Amino acid sequence: MAELMKNQLYTVTITGYTAEGLGVARIGGRVVFVHNAVRGEECTVRVLKVLKNVAFARVEDILVGSPARREPDCPHYPACGGCDFRHLSYAEELEAKRARVEDALRRVGGADIALEEILGAESADGYRNKSQFPVSPKGRLGFYRARSHDVVPALDCRLQTPQANAAAAAAEDYMREFHVPAYDERTHTGLLRHVYVRTDHLGQSLVCLAVNGERLPHEEGLVRRIRTACPETVGVVLNTNMEKTNVVLGGIYRTLWGTDMLTDSLCGLKFRLSVPSFYQVNRVQAERLYGKAVEFADLTGAETVLDLYCGAGTITLTMARRAGHVIGAEIVPEAVENARENARMNGAVNADFFCGDAGDVARMLAAQRLRPDVVVADPPRKGLEEGVISTIASMSPDRVVYVSCDPGTLARDVKRFAGCGYIARRAAAVDMFPRTRHVETVVCLSQQKPDDVIRVGLDLDELEVTPAESKATYGEIKAYVWKKFGLKVSSLYISQVKRKCGLEVGENYNLPKSENAKQPQCPPEKEKAIVEALKHFQMIEGSDHI
Repeated sequence: MAELMKNQLYTVTITGYTAEGLGVARIGGRVVFVHNAVRGEECTVRVLKVLKNVAFARVEDILVGSPARREPDCPHYPACGGCDFRHLSYAEELEAKRARVEDALRRVGGADIALEEILGAESADGYRNKSQFPVSPKGRLGFYRARSHDVVPALDCRLQTPQANAAAAAAEDYMREFHVPAYDERTHTGLLRHVYVRTDHLGQSLVCLAVNGERLPHEEGLVRRIRTACPETVGVVLNTNMEKTNVVLGGIYRTLWGTDMLTDSLCGLKFRLSVPSFYQVNRVQAERLYGKAVEFADLTGAETVLDLYCGAGTITLTMARRAGHVIGAEIVPEAVENARENARMNGAVNADFFCGDAGDVARMLAAQRLRPDVVVADPPRKGLEEGVISTIASMSPDRVVYVSCDPGTLARDVKRFAGCGYIARRAAAVDMFPRTRHVETVVCLSQQKPDDVIRVGLDLDELEVTPAESKATYGEIKAYVWKKFGLKVSSLYISQVKRKCGLEVGENYNLPKSENAKQPQCPPEKEKAIVEALKHFQMIEGSDHI
């Protein structure tokens, strides 16, 4: 292997991209990662750093160019670490992301599966409905330089909404006018740490300021400046974060003016969002992502769906329109309250939400003998804990729909699922974050079945001893109720009604772990419909009643 020298020039051909968007080349058999490179180009590069197995370089001269190269359209690129692909055509960016996901699933995940498609965005600018502007010790707002906490001043970011940029500029002017000290993370002194802005599809904005303290000087002046610069503002909120941490928000909020909530529309549903609630940053692409997740879930209107990491209930309530019963789990209390309110606002009577760690909630529900037909998981970037995967598998769902923002951890978890008997069957990508290296992926997993064996799945809870040969399965009862009454009912509700009618139900089937455990009860109109189904299938006599 050739010895590389720092600061020396070499001629290379770029063959692909890393997960971080760097070009890949080889010099004497050694892998070199090249900044600002485009696949297919022949370049002169300068070596910047040499490590044991790889080296890093930057493009000095382009000898043979690529038609995919573009002149960056942002004055802050590439100094600002917000974007990775502004030197590429959008088509080349999509191909880089498609190849990254497919390679991760095959090489790391061991999945013999091709990516069905990658759904590109109609617009690569102004799509972020959540903006977080860090404040430099000198009082400038912008975004962090790549791999550092040095703030590059940028109040005209192309990824943010005009409202967010305007609110950030107003906060910077406020600091200058009233001599408000900026936070310095090295000394843990100063006040203003971050300016955080949510914007809905109509342009209305909720502005939050994260502060190393409980108040700011001249708060009325701050509100006035923000409202003048961004008339679409509906609320200004102060967040107290006095911890020595990289986490943006603390746990205490105080409304300075207006409301502390924002209402947005997604997939034909309305969602009320507090500042800390999780919500996809690209609304248009989120609708396409959720549409793909619903497609992979393959719902008929009768299924029970468990949604882990549900946030404000966006995926949960999207699934609720196609399922019999949906259950969401989320660790952020404010988000759970948002989810419950969103369910009420959208009339989703078949949705329940639990507050707690996803793994703990999954284990609790598994202990209660819950058998969801579909489990949806949309975890943070670190992916699923191994124990959560085994708990999901122990519930024996028909399908697992995994939504991921990191192909690496997704591939790792796909391999873990395979160890539990669940194999990736379908995969598609959605470009939720144009111009950045990040990409969203949806994978559908189901239980592995040998090709040479015909397996007949028997659920002992479906095999109560009755003399009627026409006894229906839970699925048939759900389908009948949906077709005749237009109601979605869950296996839990069916088992409750069957017990009331004196029918045998498998031991402990859908029973709570303890008397105090929360369990939804079948509403009267659904109970009546299930009774009619039991009569239809001759499981009870027409004169029988509850």
